Amino acid sequence: MWVLAYDRSVDPLFLAVVVVLQIARFWVLATLGRRWTIRIIVVPGEKLVARGPYRLMRHPNYAVVAGEFAAVPLALGLPLYALVFTLLNAAVLAIRIPAENAALTGAASGRIGQGAVGAR
Repeated sequence: MWVLAYDRSVDPLFLAVVVVLQIARFWVLATLGRRWTIRIIVVPGEKLVARGPYRLMRHPNYAVVAGEFAAVPLALGLPLYALVFTLLNAAVLAIRIPAENAALTGAASGRIGQGAVGAR
């Protein structure tokens, strides 16, 4: 992004949004601790995290990432990139979130899928 916007000024409003999103990311990471991973892993017998940002929404890290995909390019004056990356991320999350929810639902009902030891 910086290479594409080297000659543009940074929008302070969207830069502030990016900073707030990073604070939210640290909140998510601090809440999950060593449980954070990019893989879907459900540990049998573990309870879902229901504190921190997880009190407010089911997938707060995905909300942070979605916000970043919009805010970073907008902070650099690249609205087309914000749109394209946001749409691509939405396509990925349309697959990822149902897969994660299915793993969590399977664990809650005692049916852990083949190869999926999934969780948060």
